[in-house]
Amino acid sequence: MNEGKNEAEQDGQLLAGDQADGLAAEAVDAIEQLSGVHPGYRRAHAKGICCRGFFRPSGLGMELTEAEHLQEQQVNAIVRFSGSSTDPALADLLSPAKGMAVQFILPDGEVTNLVGVTVPVFFARTPESFIDIVRTAHRLRTGSLGPLELIKEIASHFSESKGALRAVKRLKPPASYAECPYYCIHAYVLVNAEGREQPVRFEWVPEAGVRTLSLEEAAQQPDHYLEEELELRLKDEPAIFQLVAVLGEEGDATDDPTRAWPEDRRRVDLGRLHISEIYPDPKYLLMDPTILTTGMRLSDDPILKFRSAAYAESYQRRIGEG
Repeated sequence: MNEGKNEAEQDGQLLAGDQADGLAAEAVDAIEQLSGVHPGYRRAHAKGICCRGFFRPSGLGMELTEAEHLQEQQVNAIVRFSGSSTDPALADLLSPAKGMAVQFILPDGEVTNLVGVTVPVFFARTPESFIDIVRTAHRLRTGSLGPLELIKEIASHFSESKGALRAVKRLKPPASYAECPYYCIHAYVLVNAEGREQPVRFEWVPEAGVRTLSLEEAAQQPDHYLEEELELRLKDEPAIFQLVAVLGEEGDATDDPTRAWPEDRRRVDLGRLHISEIYPDPKYLLMDPTILTTGMRLSDDPILKFRSAAYAESYQRRIGEG
């Protein structure tokens, strides 16, 4: 009987894996429809620039987790800033939300990743609704709707998207990748040495402060002004970000990235990321936010769990085209 049960469990796990892979292929197909296939580029956040630096933990994370990069030892890091568009040729101004993905290189050579964007919540609650929303955006774009009309129309069809789309509408053109806040929109669970679990959301806060451009100023910038500004900045000084853990409390959603947590939640300073130089974008770099280390685990967020299959699908297509 035990053997039969084990086989059934394995079949169930395989089915779940097959379903995830199928949804991942659908999701990447939907993304490709938005702006076509651009061989060798990521399917989302296609245009970006990589940097090298290090993360120096504050030590305050030790009460929350055993994760090696959040103890006391400095670790190296790779950082990729990007626009959110699927089109690598799109001008910086035309891609409102920006991204910042960080790969921590642990002392044993393993890695763990955090992926952040400049809006605090996501636009979809489940993989299925993500696919529906992207397909709807594609259909609406084939008409004559402008960007603001498109946002309004999507929000009217998908109520879960309203928070993220309102946040996108409020975005102003950034003056620098180094002067944006970035939100790791999913909840994670930190586990300390005693086994105590703490749900958290992570934020990157720029030490240089937040600075934006007026539309008139932004219109005068070259297409790749954010990359150019960052290259010039790093020749003079590092770009520094504080990593903050926002501690969830009972009732805070850990399974819904479209819902923000209350602003009064306790915040813990986990350390500083020092970004020092431009680094050629490694072909095989994979910033999968589900790659974790001891002392961390995924929350029950279905979008977060789905990202592993979706990133793998996008990665395999990109590498296969290389």
